[in-house]
Amino acid sequence: MRTSAHSERTLVTPPPVNPRTTHPVITIHQGDYYMNYNKKTVADVNVSGKKVLLRCDFNVPQDKETGAITSDKRIVAALPTIRYLLDHGAAVIACSHLGKPEPDFDKWVKKQSEKGKDPASLTREKWEKSLQKLTLAPVAERLSQLLGQEVLFAHDVVGEDATAKAAALQPGQVLLLENTRFEKGETKNDPAFAEKLASLAEIYVSDAFGAVHRAHASTAGVAKYLPAVSGFLIEKELRIIGGALASPKRPLVAILGGSKVSSKIGVINNLLEIADTVIIGGGMAYTFSAAQGGRIGDSLLESDWTEYARDMVKKAADKGVKLLLPVDTVIADRFAPDADTRVVPAGEIPDGWQGLDIGPETVKLYTRAVSDAGTVIWNGPMGVFEFEKFAAGTKAIAEALSKTDAITIIGGGDSAAAVEQLGYADKMTHISTGGGASLEFLEGKELPGVACLLDK
Repeated sequence: MRTSAHSERTLVTPPPVNPRTTHPVITIHQGDYYMNYNKKTVADVNVSGKKVLLRCDFNVPQDKETGAITSDKRIVAALPTIRYLLDHGAAVIACSHLGKPEPDFDKWVKKQSEKGKDPASLTREKWEKSLQKLTLAPVAERLSQLLGQEVLFAHDVVGEDATAKAAALQPGQVLLLENTRFEKGETKNDPAFAEKLASLAEIYVSDAFGAVHRAHASTAGVAKYLPAVSGFLIEKELRIIGGALASPKRPLVAILGGSKVSSKIGVINNLLEIADTVIIGGGMAYTFSAAQGGRIGDSLLESDWTEYARDMVKKAADKGVKLLLPVDTVIADRFAPDADTRVVPAGEIPDGWQGLDIGPETVKLYTRAVSDAGTVIWNGPMGVFEFEKFAAGTKAIAEALSKTDAITIIGGGDSAAAVEQLGYADKMTHISTGGGASLEFLEGKELPGVACLLDK
């Protein structure tokens, strides 16, 4: 494995191996300490007769008009851990956030005023209605249907209703608390709120991978007051993504797309330490092109990051990593699904035109690179896949991954959405449930919601 004495974060594979699994103990070196990602799971503790506080990711998409849940995938993802807890005699107190409600009336007024709303019209009644649009009550109903049993619902998080219902909860029963972000102390990781939340239970189980990169009260703070372990969803994320980073089947090919270099800074830097090939696509490819003196027309450009892009090209060369950049691009005369299009060589985009997808020669280059890969990590689409004219690059990558024998890991967010939209989801080894969390994991950052769990 490649390491660097000058690297701020270096993934390492230490000698010990967990006998319960086939993957190595995963640690990430950050500064002067090591972060252990080999954590105890719900299967490592006795939950029989215990009240378990289970942090889920029920941040489900909803219809803006009706509030109806439009996809229950995140609820379904929580079922294995919930069913395990119920089968082993636990009483389950589930909690989650939903959306970004503003729990403070005065701050809500300020934010709405900044959006141009008349302060005089911003009443407490309207504020309360904004909160109720993000109630978890519909989630409780859907969870009940999926489990085939009643799921009790508390109309607060740590108030009288939640406290009473949690106290009365019996083994085999499930209680869902109201949206944790209705509490001011949630996002601030307020110790007083975390302690109140923890007082409802005897064990804490974290199974919301999509939220583990946030140090909130319900994702990290409660672990100070309860024995804390992971659920099966987080265990799977750590095992597959962590294993791919710490001990990949080679060659390791990383495909990075999306709109901005700035959002992938640390990811590119970290993957250049361990990957054999790094592929760049999407909007951020034009910053790399500009950095090398190319003409990019009206394409997306982060001018502040051109020097960084040059540094990454040099770093790849120094470390012997193949860094593949587009050799041609599909350009459009405007950002629209019915725009006029052309294919031009990379770095030769005329003024008034913008790149919106990788070109056919780039598709051939990139698909060849993944054809003999041992492990592929993909985060970010190759173009504006939402528009059919500019989806060919993303489709081609997804199709290539569906046909390879490699371990294929999709890093959540837009790339996960693309794979699912294009019908290749069932062909991938793993699709991460956390966009921001998977990015920070790939970057080598500490994940507070994982760091707080008990080590094996």
